[in-house]
Amino acid sequence: MTSDSLKIAVLCHTGAGGSGVVATELGLQIADAGHEVHFVGTAMPFRLMGHHGGFRGPYFHQVSGYAYALFEQPFPELSAANTLTEVILEHSIQLTHAHYAIPHATAANHARAITCKTRVMTTLHGTDVTLVGAEPTFKHTTRHAIERSDHVTAVSQFLANETREVFGVDRDIEVIYNFVDSDRFVRITDPAVRARFAHPDEALLVHVSNFRPVKRVEDVVKVFARVSSEIPARLLMIGDGPERPRAFDLARELGVIGRTAFLGSFPDVQTILGISDLFLLPSSNESFGLAALEAMSCEVPVVASNAGGIPEVVEHGVTGFMTDVGDVDAMADAALKILRSRDVYQRMGQAAREAAITRFHPRLIVPRYLEAYVKTIAQRRPC
Repeated sequence: MTSDSLKIAVLCHTGAGGSGVVATELGLQIADAGHEVHFVGTAMPFRLMGHHGGFRGPYFHQVSGYAYALFEQPFPELSAANTLTEVILEHSIQLTHAHYAIPHATAANHARAITCKTRVMTTLHGTDVTLVGAEPTFKHTTRHAIERSDHVTAVSQFLANETREVFGVDRDIEVIYNFVDSDRFVRITDPAVRARFAHPDEALLVHVSNFRPVKRVEDVVKVFARVSSEIPARLLMIGDGPERPRAFDLARELGVIGRTAFLGSFPDVQTILGISDLFLLPSSNESFGLAALEAMSCEVPVVASNAGGIPEVVEHGVTGFMTDVGDVDAMADAALKILRSRDVYQRMGQAAREAAITRFHPRLIVPRYLEAYVKTIAQRRPC
């Protein structure tokens, strides 16, 4: 580490969801740039596996749980705040980057109050505002976490606007888009890799998510059933969550279970995207659509719902098509339009890759986070 390197702690979700992926990928980029990065969480973040442990980091600190008969449920925010406090004091952390408002921004603000030795930057990712934060049980807590953070960013203009509307806050919210490593997320042309999942004459459709209700994974299966009734095709479902059993049952009911593979939290997602032909994202709301961007980087056109921040990522008619939420027939028609025309498919795939490189490359996005870190650390305000 150099004398001008930063010391950053990162609080994030550890699974395969978008906020945890963004937090981990950003932390890795920051560490590669020569800064000291400490992840704090209940488990090692999904995409940190295989990177942690070197002398130069990034480093991981596990939040411990505590069970006591008097307490009816655990206190994740207090446990995270306590572990974070220890990390701040031991490693002279200058800034804590909290990804997601509850419990991470609240835990970070709590640790700052205890130590008076760190600043807090919160990145809002979507459901922490539109779903969890809007829930009356958490609304005041979420608003407080946002207002008390030293700096707040959002991953899309849609989300920044939604935050101001939902919580009535008038503070500055900087929009910094998510990014994709376009050197890693690339098209794979080796037919042997693709042959593991589909025959050469079959179109390969893919969906990646946390299988929450907002993702509308049953719509994915319905769209695929329509598409596969007209052209040879297979569907890969990547991820896990509460809606997976319903999607599985629907695939069986519609007679497409034999052409549908549920791969769970598949760690090598870039390989799956690299061999795919079309990405489906029928969500009822998306703050950004990171999985769609990763597909675009692999030259995969996207068919998505016109919701939330998706239009800031997918350009209708250029890098894919957008339809109304729940319009399965329109989504299937859009998919078939792409898959039946080699010219349309190649044109959209190339445009998708170009957009990923020219608008969402790490060299464009990571410096904005670093600039925000430096400015936030320089603030002088009471803890």
